[in-house]
Amino acid sequence: MLQHELIYGTGNPSKLKSMRRALAPLGITVIGVRELGIPLPEVDESGNTPLENARIKALAYFDVLQRPVFSCDSGLYVDGLPDAEQPGVHIRMVNGRRLDDDELLQHFIALAWRLGGRAKARYLNGICVVMSATEIYEHFGEDISGNVFYLVTTPHQRREEGFPLDSISVDIASGSYYYDSVRPEGDVGIAEMGFRAYFRSILDSI
Repeated sequence: MLQHELIYGTGNPSKLKSMRRALAPLGITVIGVRELGIPLPEVDESGNTPLENARIKALAYFDVLQRPVFSCDSGLYVDGLPDAEQPGVHIRMVNGRRLDDDELLQHFIALAWRLGGRAKARYLNGICVVMSATEIYEHFGEDISGNVFYLVTTPHQRREEGFPLDSISVDIASGSYYYDSVRPEGDVGIAEMGFRAYFRSILDSI
């Protein structure tokens, strides 16, 4: 198997772990930007969609590193909210202030109460992969995004840094919290399978 090394433009440990799990079968070694031990620019994530933000970050990191790098971004979309109130890519920004994990959790618990005690939601993902100055791949679609789920008002006792909303996320089909869903060791979710297929298509084209 051909080995590849890619830098993942994220400082989120949970996202890094998830992507490593998804891409390991392809022979891709994923390195987090914080593991490089070099100063990197603060990136102004000023895009209005997940793909725009992924592109901004990936190009900014490539400009400094001159090594293959990719970045992903997500937007959260909640049924029952008008367009102007959708969290979208600004999940953590509320009234002009960036929320920490605890504040974010409480904000979405309140939102679920407002929408009747639970609300249907979905993350939509965008990705930009910069292999070189002339080889740029990007995608925004349902195949790299997760299923619709419920946001509820009672948190699960488990919490993971960087993913506070997972503790109030419930699978619609089973009624189980995300953390209580049984998944075989090494199994990956729908979004991770989509990312694996997308990276496989990139490797097949180079």
